[in-house]
Amino acid sequence: MVDSTEEKRLEGRKLLLGVTGSIAAYKAAELIRLCKKAGAEVQVLMTPDAARFITPLTLGTLSEREVLSEIFPDNEQGSWTKHVSLGLWADLFVVAPATAQTLAKMAYGFSDSMLTATALAARCPMLVCPAMDHDMYLHPATQANLERLRAFGYAVMAPGYGELASGLVGHGRMPEPEEIFGRIVEMVTAPLRPSSGGLLAGKHVLVSAGPTREPIDPVRVVTNHSSGSMGYAIAEAAAGHGARVTLVSGPTALDTPHGVDRIDVTTAEEMHAAVQAHRDANLVIMAAAVADYTPLDPAPSKLKKQDDELTIRLRRTPDILAELGAHKRPEQMLVGFAMETDDGLANARRKLEAKNLDWIVLNNVNEEGAGFGPGTNRVTLIHRSGHTEDLPLMPKRDVAEALLNRILGIAG
Repeated sequence: MVDSTEEKRLEGRKLLLGVTGSIAAYKAAELIRLCKKAGAEVQVLMTPDAARFITPLTLGTLSEREVLSEIFPDNEQGSWTKHVSLGLWADLFVVAPATAQTLAKMAYGFSDSMLTATALAARCPMLVCPAMDHDMYLHPATQANLERLRAFGYAVMAPGYGELASGLVGHGRMPEPEEIFGRIVEMVTAPLRPSSGGLLAGKHVLVSAGPTREPIDPVRVVTNHSSGSMGYAIAEAAAGHGARVTLVSGPTALDTPHGVDRIDVTTAEEMHAAVQAHRDANLVIMAAAVADYTPLDPAPSKLKKQDDELTIRLRRTPDILAELGAHKRPEQMLVGFAMETDDGLANARRKLEAKNLDWIVLNNVNEEGAGFGPGTNRVTLIHRSGHTEDLPLMPKRDVAEALLNRILGIAG
């Protein structure tokens, strides 16, 4: 649900919404509703294949404007230069869902529909929201096309993880309309600050994200369900405030946020080494889900099924957060995360004190919409002074902004 405070935040804004031939096209209806409710004008551009999944009549009725698909008009009164005027009219062009086909066309300047032609002519910022099957999304061609679009200056929202239309489970789900709406509000009302300005200009921010994978043998690992999305959202938000951001990331399928330096690691030992190399950052936010234990003696070759029971001896991994807290400078800010299932507040407060943190972010993995995986989170922010603030369920990008605002002393 979008909070009532979002209403009319898009008053007077002009949005182009490109809808392509994905089963996720039905979500465009809710996205239009949210944007219209917030005061925006919305012009829908559909590829011909998009009409196989949702009708132009539906989207035209919701947007209160004729849906456009073909470059050349059906009547003499129409203008074949409509794509040019629309490109000048809009404050933001959003493509949601964006299929692999349309991403490829946009990456290489194809102009075979009103959507792709307008994308070429648009002078406004662009936001694309990929939606496709897991393997299509991870294919090197698709990833190369996304990198090409980023090089053009396009913003890309990483797809979510979950069940896909193919029946597979993986990355490729279009972000939910509420998440896309939040990014739209951000892009048209508070665009990213250049690196020369912003609340964190001149500061170095270190963020950790994602899981670690501890090898049992060359095939199997000990790991957890972390997607890395919370840490990535924090890194992106910090870069938007002008910081120089170093992101130490465990294995994820997420795209590197614009303007962020990313260091990929796999194990807790590797994350420990990477974090230590950048521990002098002004602000350190440890959002990664680091394994507490790792197999003592990983097998050099694949373990075969033999006995009904298997015993694996484990040893403790480095306590990265405790080490950072032990060497924290007076002017440095250190933020940790606590994922709990029971006695959350008590456990989080103990962790905050024991590891010499300034803030700790508590979430409960058992709460619907919170914790690992989903694009939303519900957290409690706890300051070393004892101040506690519960944030409502919201997109992780909004959680990231709220966290940075509290750290920077901005009232919520």
